[in-house]
Amino acid sequence: MKKEVIIKTTNGYLMLSILLVVACSMLIGALTFENPLFWILSILVIFIAKGFFIVNPNNSSVLVLFGAYKGTVRHNGFFWANPFYTKQKISLRARNFDSERVKVNDKIGNPIMINVILVWQVEDTYKSAFDVDNYEEFVKIQTDAAVRKLAGSYPYDNFDDEQAKFTLRSGMDEVNEALENEITERLAIAGIKVMEARIGYLAYAPEIASSMLKRQQAVAIVAARKKIVEGAVGMVEDALDKLSTDNIIEFDDDKKASMVSNLMVVLCGDKEAVPIVNAGTLNS
Repeated sequence: MKKEVIIKTTNGYLMLSILLVVACSMLIGALTFENPLFWILSILVIFIAKGFFIVNPNNSSVLVLFGAYKGTVRHNGFFWANPFYTKQKISLRARNFDSERVKVNDKIGNPIMINVILVWQVEDTYKSAFDVDNYEEFVKIQTDAAVRKLAGSYPYDNFDDEQAKFTLRSGMDEVNEALENEITERLAIAGIKVMEARIGYLAYAPEIASSMLKRQQAVAIVAARKKIVEGAVGMVEDALDKLSTDNIIEFDDDKKASMVSNLMVVLCGDKEAVPIVNAGTLNS
């Protein structure tokens, strides 16, 4: 498999000076000697002038002679090369690609919306120019394929898969690393270097988003209630121990059950408790 070959070409300013001297000499000769041969040679000067080209900073020019790759000019400046060379300009600058949001299924089968932000640049101009038809389009298609594969490898969250070590939502560092490795492997054939790849957008698909939101809210409510109950049980236990230790009141099983019930209602209720004055005995 061929790789990029860096070549140096003739300095354009030097060749331009020589060409101007030759052109002026031919013009003077044509006017002085009135020989049509000098005018015919001017066509050769024009043809030679086609060899001039410019390479801007962070750009390159791939040179091909009659279908044979001759090399790549990466140095920026003004150059001259064989006029028969065909020159393909390829940018070496870092580029951003913000993919479209696509609907895919996660590992469990839930439809999700996801997109990726990719930072890339051309590393091997030979592969970019000749190993794929259109390297920019190749980047887009392969990135989309990598995102779809990644989404199918992880669950969105661990609500349905509690054994999942990493999820798309919580394991961002690991998921982004896996995404970058997958895209790097796919784009290597085109001589593309992946500088960064990360998930830019992640959400449930619209048709299930509201249901999933309710589920998340329910899980949060259950978790909060669990903490409230745990705290209330501790407070009731402390209260009963304190009352018994200080000999404030003696509790039989019925009184203790009633006290526990009342305290749990007060501590776990959503609304503030309304005090009731008991003018009789505790059992009344």
